[in-house]
Amino acid sequence: MQKTDVLIVGASASGLMCAIEAAKRGRTVTVIDHANKAGKKILMSGGGRCNFTNYNIENENYICHNPHFVKSALKRFTQWDFIALVEAYNIPYHEREHGQLFCNHSSKDILNLLLSECKKVSVDIRLNINIQGIKKNSDNRFTIQTDIKDFASQSLVIASGGLSIPKMGATPFGYQLAEQFNIKVWPTSSGLVPFTLHKHDKDIFSDLSGIAVNSIVKVNNMNFRENILFTHRGLSGPAILQISSYWDTGESIEINLLPDLELLEELTHATKNQPQIKLKTLLYKFLAKRLINIFVEPELLDKPLQELSNKQCQEVSDALQKWIIIPNGTEGYRTAEVTIGGVDCDELSSKTFETKSISGLYFIGEVMDVSGWLGGYNFQWSWSSGWCAGQYV
Repeated sequence: MQKTDVLIVGASASGLMCAIEAAKRGRTVTVIDHANKAGKKILMSGGGRCNFTNYNIENENYICHNPHFVKSALKRFTQWDFIALVEAYNIPYHEREHGQLFCNHSSKDILNLLLSECKKVSVDIRLNINIQGIKKNSDNRFTIQTDIKDFASQSLVIASGGLSIPKMGATPFGYQLAEQFNIKVWPTSSGLVPFTLHKHDKDIFSDLSGIAVNSIVKVNNMNFRENILFTHRGLSGPAILQISSYWDTGESIEINLLPDLELLEELTHATKNQPQIKLKTLLYKFLAKRLINIFVEPELLDKPLQELSNKQCQEVSDALQKWIIIPNGTEGYRTAEVTIGGVDCDELSSKTFETKSISGLYFIGEVMDVSGWLGGYNFQWSWSSGWCAGQYV
């Protein structure tokens, strides 16, 4: 039996951040993980360059059944605090669109930063270790049974992540543990994930695979403007990933493929000034020929503008600026970047991340019912929640 003040399950972004902060307070900290490497999701994120935070962090960038829960942590450990840490390690980084910050070289720079900080304060990281059982004893300590040895700890922190990208080792462990201790878990689903299409639509649009279009995508009361990408399976690209987190099975999405244009006005104006030109000549100026040929009827494309009725002009405009499609589903956890749902935040303190019903038990990071937008928001939640819990565990 190895005794430790704090045992953290998950050598994840939030787990390592929590470990660093707890150890700075003089606590003995052990981090255990079933993976063979720490920070696997850090290494693969951002195409290997880790989108580690965003210049523009607001609570509106997060999905949670309690929308106010994230405010406290995001204010106490901000994006500027993490940026300062990155700069202290002289890690070169750059800004991309929408305030996203990426390493210039490699995600390894962020992981090495965290591991260096862990080493400074003697955090004990154990990998390739599988948990077989956890219980809370009458002395208020936790016993953690593993296939290597047993641990006893005063504080137990669950930073085991969600269900996204199972090939990286994602498991439902955190949710199962919460349920073991009668802590509510919201139903989970994949978020920031590509859509698949029904066979009929897939047959129509698969020829557009590889085409990206800057678009506005809407569902319910949410909309995002970024690229969409046609794939051989369906729809992807940043705008699709963003909206997927707000979509429910069976709902339709609306896509404007020409967000900078009032197409109906353009058609009306062109009809007055260039009545002889064919519709396709006008439309090919705005979008790829392959795309136009699928979205607009061939017989219309070959007509001169002066032969189009008002109704036909409206139909062309709606086809490209109010494209309605019902996805068949999503690609699921296999490619999802986050998990929607998770441990109910109302069961936790927004200050300490300790559960209200079980003293000494904490949940941080993606295992919670907090999911950020694409663009560094989820890493910032890991840094913020891990840092805050680290002040109290």
